[in-house]
Amino acid sequence: MSPPPEADLTRAAAALGVALRAQQWRLATAESSTGGLIGHAITATPGASDYYAGGVICYSNRAKEVGLGVPHELIDAHGAVSEEVAAAMATGAAIQFEVEVGVSVTGIAGPDGGSEGKPVGTHYVGVAVRGHPARVEHHLLAHDRDGNRAAAALAALSLALGEVATASIAG
Repeated sequence: MSPPPEADLTRAAAALGVALRAQQWRLATAESSTGGLIGHAITATPGASDYYAGGVICYSNRAKEVGLGVPHELIDAHGAVSEEVAAAMATGAAIQFEVEVGVSVTGIAGPDGGSEGKPVGTHYVGVAVRGHPARVEHHLLAHDRDGNRAAAALAALSLALGEVATASIAG
């Protein structure tokens, strides 16, 4: 399977924008391994400022703690690349930017940095919708560094779209 092209990211981000506008919601991002790809895809759509508040590129553990309020103890206990940290990042983005939806991604893009328990390609994407617990998905991607980053960004956008659409139906 090939990594997603940038056009796929842009389309997913635009669809998320339509869903956010329909709810009159705003979104913030917390990106580690994707280094801003999600924010880049979102801002490719004219008028994204209607629903995109901004984001934090929190590549280091310290940035996750300072920029998003992720507890140091949580990172120590589970590692920066974990379900727990992805959930805290998404929640932290929503809180810090005072928006309805926070989206996060943390992972090991490669080519180095993996371990037996968390190989290269391991990613966690999370979404926190105000009033609901964060939802996190685990992905094991098998592309090169750029492909893993793009696939993780697309997974995060897709998860966010699904959560916003579900909230719309339930709301």
